[in-house]
Amino acid sequence: MGERPYVLASVAMSIDGFIDDTSDEPLALSNEADFDRVDEVRAGCDAILVGAGTIRADDPRLLVRSPARRAARVRRGLGETPLKVTLTGGGDLDPSRRFFALGDVEKIVYAAGPGAKRVRETLSGVATVVDAGDPLDLPGVLADLSARGVRRLMVEGGTAVHTLFLASGLVDELHVVIAPVFVGAGDAPRFVGAAPFPYGRDRRMRLAEARPIGDVVLLRYLPPERSDA
Repeated sequence: MGERPYVLASVAMSIDGFIDDTSDEPLALSNEADFDRVDEVRAGCDAILVGAGTIRADDPRLLVRSPARRAARVRRGLGETPLKVTLTGGGDLDPSRRFFALGDVEKIVYAAGPGAKRVRETLSGVATVVDAGDPLDLPGVLADLSARGVRRLMVEGGTAVHTLFLASGLVDELHVVIAPVFVGAGDAPRFVGAAPFPYGRDRRMRLAEARPIGDVVLLRYLPPERSDA
């Protein structure tokens, strides 16, 4: 594989492994101190990626919240907030969502081949749409982001996206926040789905850090071949 960004995957989940419940409102699993930590991590990245399903379900802003961090990025010659990136198979994306409407920053949509033309028409003037192949070519997506100057990519989910990146072995660092709640609903979204992951019984990820943050715990993992720089 050619050049690609450093990929940092980030998730907050319940003790029983869910990232949301089945209600109409997103489940807040992190606390304010952890939201601030995530904001700091975002500020240190060149792009933030979520799946189209997350845009539809959660309508995230994906902006750096802290004025001081935004100002620090500008002093370094960067935009106030990282690029926003999404992946889509079906192309069902609403240009009025906050992902597209908020932030003076480029929005990039990687669309699986058959839907790319329709996505371009829907998001004309709102986002850059890239045909990412059919099926979606994730190494190609990362190579394209690298060519656009993205050196550090933060992946924030949801289930399908985390599963895709982790099963492909393309995650360099994983941040898992465990919240002290149980969801207990079998049909609620989980952190990852079933897939042939490269990490398991004979190739365990390495715990680089475990840190309590108020009532949640941050676990930071690295792939077994990666040193903690």
